[in-house]
Amino acid sequence: MSDVTKYNLGEIKRVELRDVWPHEAHDFTKWLSEESNLALLGSEIGIELELIETESSVGSFNVDIYAQESGTGRKVVIENQLEDTNHDHLGKVITYAAGKGAEVVVWVVAHARDEHRQAIEWLNQHTDSDFGFFLVEVELWAIGDSLPAPRFNVVEQPNEWTKAIKLSEGLSDTERVKLSYWTKYRDIALSKPEFTKEFNPQKPSKNYWTTLRCGTSAYHIALFIDTQKGRIGVEFYVNDDKSIGHKAIDNSGLFEGRLGLKAIPFDAKKASGLRFYQDGCPIKGNEDAWPGYIE
Repeated sequence: MSDVTKYNLGEIKRVELRDVWPHEAHDFTKWLSEESNLALLGSEIGIELELIETESSVGSFNVDIYAQESGTGRKVVIENQLEDTNHDHLGKVITYAAGKGAEVVVWVVAHARDEHRQAIEWLNQHTDSDFGFFLVEVELWAIGDSLPAPRFNVVEQPNEWTKAIKLSEGLSDTERVKLSYWTKYRDIALSKPEFTKEFNPQKPSKNYWTTLRCGTSAYHIALFIDTQKGRIGVEFYVNDDKSIGHKAIDNSGLFEGRLGLKAIPFDAKKASGLRFYQDGCPIKGNEDAWPGYIE
């Protein structure tokens, strides 16, 4: 008996994209716009995506998928191309981003040519931290006679470290501290499989808060630092659905029991939810303590 038959191994084979998705708009875009498939793409690029609409109008053109980032509302345009990249589609993604005021551009292709990889890399290097361009190849693979499975491979993406350095230029001392804190937080968060299984941490920013994307658009969880009062915090935030916010407020005792912190309810015109603060956590000049706060 040979080793192959002994271990009963199958053979991985690549499947032509057009065998599954004959038409780019009618088949692939329709498939990708489904929630589970957008989530698959989003997990690869590190952004939790929510569909706004497909074939969204931009002047006399239509962007394949118009979406947003959960929690932040950052607008995302996704252009699909089930063939090699070309100059026409490169122009389209830039036009669509401008027309929609998008901060994230995702170009999904069958194969990325070197000159277009370089173009996306150049765009990421020459735009500020508010913008990000992703070039992603999609593949289909099967094992033996199994159904083909999709796989997204990120070819080009924003260099967050470089953009963080750019962002730090011209910031106040306090803003620079916040950026450094959230950079440390993201590094630690991404090193914890038990954390990343549940949450997708945002890229670092100069804000006093960061959002935990947790798989739903109905609510989100935010983390806070207060550099003036020397405290850290967490918030359960519901943007629209008051029934969820009020349910959280009515059950604030459950949150308090789990966190060991007093709940501070809020019920504004649109948003509602709960905030919790941990005092005695000075941020400025106390970098050695940051990992403990983050944990």
